[in-house]
Amino acid sequence: MAVLLATMVMQAQTARQFTINLTDDGQANMVCFLADHPTGRAIVGVPGGGYSMLSNTHEGTQAHEWLNKQGISYFVVNYRLPKGDRTIPIGDVEHGIRTVRDSAKVWHINPSDVGIMGFSAGGHLSSVISTLSDFDVRPNFSILFYPVISMDIHKSHRWSCINFLGQEGHKNRNLIKKYSTNNAVRRHLTPPAVILTASDDGLVNPVTNGLEYYKAMHDAGNECTMFVYPTGNHGWGFGPWFKYHDQMLSDLGNWLKNLQAPKEDAIKVACIGNSITDGHGIDFAPANGYPAQLQKLLGNDYYVKNFGVSARTMLNKGDHPYMNEMAWKDAVSFKPDIVIIKLGTNDSKPENWQYNAEFKQDLQQMITTLRPDLLKPVKKGKKNKKQVVKNEGPQIFLCTPIPAFKSTWNINDSIIANHIIPIQQQVAQEYNLQVIDLHSLFGDGKGTMLNDGIHPNEKGAQKMAKIIADAIKH
Repeated sequence: MAVLLATMVMQAQTARQFTINLTDDGQANMVCFLADHPTGRAIVGVPGGGYSMLSNTHEGTQAHEWLNKQGISYFVVNYRLPKGDRTIPIGDVEHGIRTVRDSAKVWHINPSDVGIMGFSAGGHLSSVISTLSDFDVRPNFSILFYPVISMDIHKSHRWSCINFLGQEGHKNRNLIKKYSTNNAVRRHLTPPAVILTASDDGLVNPVTNGLEYYKAMHDAGNECTMFVYPTGNHGWGFGPWFKYHDQMLSDLGNWLKNLQAPKEDAIKVACIGNSITDGHGIDFAPANGYPAQLQKLLGNDYYVKNFGVSARTMLNKGDHPYMNEMAWKDAVSFKPDIVIIKLGTNDSKPENWQYNAEFKQDLQQMITTLRPDLLKPVKKGKKNKKQVVKNEGPQIFLCTPIPAFKSTWNINDSIIANHIIPIQQQVAQEYNLQVIDLHSLFGDGKGTMLNDGIHPNEKGAQKMAKIIADAIKH
């Protein structure tokens, strides 16, 4: 009886352990450790091994007890080795993340709080999923232990590069650049990350790997933290023999504790736009740009995400069309409840506005992609009357551009006011959408603009957020 009681106490933090096959033949599987008292957070573990084996104990299952004690459910993916075909391990880990999100309700998981944790080559694989995979399988945060980041054999772990890219692939400069994931970091789109490594790592140089990822994240304005321990070399993972094991657990635990996750039932708001949405010229825009200010004003019942990309146009024939961007694909996959569209400023440039005849149809394309239930205008009674089947999909707000107080970069406020805004208003009427008239409501720009006269400063971003928040709430 005493032995049974002791066993029950030891297992109290893990409510259930089981294994799921990710392939029909069972060559790839996922070992699942569901937390006894789940917080809703989940982590998918990706073991290391140089893409030639799986080190799935101290770089895999050994982490489950510590994570489960914190209410975090844990899933270790035993992926198949690439053997020259990198799509194999990528697909296995993506399958694992998709399975976790698909089973979120049954396993008491918040699908918007699913992270990834990779070690060494598994850290590289985790960074690939974090930067290059589609939105539905991209994690919400990344934990990278002494990660391989570069695919250049002269800067990284030689055999990880060769095994992942193949005997010929590892000589291909385009593949090396693409899968050296510091090059794949995207502002707002790459999830927050923490990197843990040792200064004396002789196998995976932290300066040309982990630090490069940190630098790319920092330069993009994305949230990233890096812990470098004095010694430990490589491959310590969750092994208790690591000299700084307790400190590492404390560092990682505090990082996770302070990582904010949206409420599971939060109203999702997608902010689509150009550099004004992106936050150009605002210090640490992810925290101070208008979408971040909007999040503060709306509160925890909302989940606001920034999909702004600098220099982008509504026009598909513009110099930088928004709908060609990963951000657009992500915004659709986000499945928002509310969409704020703020495009048109860059379309006013003469090199773009020469295609003005297509502005309306491109705007209509964006709207009907977000809301397929809205039919094209039909000739019934009056021209351009909109026939709506039923209200499905997100509520869409069309924002007129804020005024261009200077003609910087050939941006033309006369084109905005006299041509672009009337088209936006016409389309909004046809589709029964609400217009937020930022052009009028923003004011004269005094104290709210950068010197270029195009981009708002932090105070201007706050003003935009207030106008948009008022529209959403009323």
